[in-house]
Amino acid sequence: MNFKTNISYRKKTLKKLLQNIILYENEVIAALYKDFKKPEFEAVLTETNYVISDLKNTIKNIENWARPKSVLPSLLNFPSRDYIYKEPYGNVLVISPWNYPFQLAFCPLIAAVAAGNSVTLKPSEMAYNTAAIVAKIIRETFETTHVVAILGDAKLSEKLLSQRWDYIFFTGSVRIGKLVALAAAKNLTPVTLELGGKNPCIVDATANLQLAAKRIVWGKFINAGQTCIASDYILVEESVKIEFQNLVIAEIEKAYGTDTSKSPDYPRIVNTQHWQRLFACLENQKIIYGGHSNENDNYISPTLLESPDLESTVMRDEIFGPILPIFGYKTPQDLDQIILKYEKPLGLYVFSTNKNFTDKIITNYSFGGGCVNDTVVQVANNRLPFGGVGHSGIGAYHGKRSFDVFIHQKSIVHKANWLDVPLRYAPYGNKIKWIQKVLKWI
Repeated sequence: MNFKTNISYRKKTLKKLLQNIILYENEVIAALYKDFKKPEFEAVLTETNYVISDLKNTIKNIENWARPKSVLPSLLNFPSRDYIYKEPYGNVLVISPWNYPFQLAFCPLIAAVAAGNSVTLKPSEMAYNTAAIVAKIIRETFETTHVVAILGDAKLSEKLLSQRWDYIFFTGSVRIGKLVALAAAKNLTPVTLELGGKNPCIVDATANLQLAAKRIVWGKFINAGQTCIASDYILVEESVKIEFQNLVIAEIEKAYGTDTSKSPDYPRIVNTQHWQRLFACLENQKIIYGGHSNENDNYISPTLLESPDLESTVMRDEIFGPILPIFGYKTPQDLDQIILKYEKPLGLYVFSTNKNFTDKIITNYSFGGGCVNDTVVQVANNRLPFGGVGHSGIGAYHGKRSFDVFIHQKSIVHKANWLDVPLRYAPYGNKIKWIQKVLKWI
């Protein structure tokens, strides 16, 4: 079957994928719990339902997205009809991460299939149980010449990257993203890199502090902080810092109780290696709240830190866990001193009722995307592009933009034969004055 050109076949396979995801949804939820005790609510909200919604939207719109687009022709080409044809790149490699191992495997895969590509998916081995059910769903949905999932560790990723692909889509850390870009450059392969960064969260004195605390706690500690767009640290105006800290603590305990380890709604760190990395971040830090841990259970409680040194381990790289440093600030220069110290982040959040202040924050700092008076919910709207800038990523997707990521837009001019203006042909003679007049009209 030529899925490159057969749109009805692409649509048929995506419908089959939808059926299989719905069929195996309970197994996916169970696998996510086995991998890091992700609660069913989070599994449905951020993984299975997210993918199902994305699939339904793609199935609904695939024919329209894939149709050649007519554009206004140039007067220089009169008479003509001009089109953009949607051509798949060809053989696509998708490397997905462990933190949202179902969503971030299937969403780019769905778009690549809709665009007419063949896909090789490499799920993360760290979320082994979820990777296994992802591979099972793919085996039962697609022909092996169309889509295949290959399970393995980092060595397999290296082997895959050593081969030539027509497009590579990678979600993960900045460090590995650089290696992917380096491998792709050898063959001039285009890439999308969805990475991360140290995402600031700014709270000024005009903010609704109680609501800000509630929304920040939810956005930070969902998935135990293992979210690329979660707040990495908070900058709160000094005059309300103590009040705000107390509200954050109260919201943590409302959500998870006084002993988070007993909460059925609080996930675990994905593995011992990442637990050890996060545990090391707490060394020699002033802990405002939390700091409890259990290596045998890969558990670290929601933890607030008081103004860590900017050169300390916890501030050197993206935290990617349930640790939240809190800094006080007094002036815009204080904000600059911290925010501009780091590479451009994937997300930025500002809580304030002062529109002038929020407008300045949005325009003064470069970042992938964000929210005013909320966190992480920018991903909920598939009409908004999702992607980073600088070290936080290359390219953006979601909704129709996901489809556009995996196509080459081929420009075609259909020129009519009934008129052929001689002005462009040699010998040019004294045609220069005429061509100058024509060009002025355009």
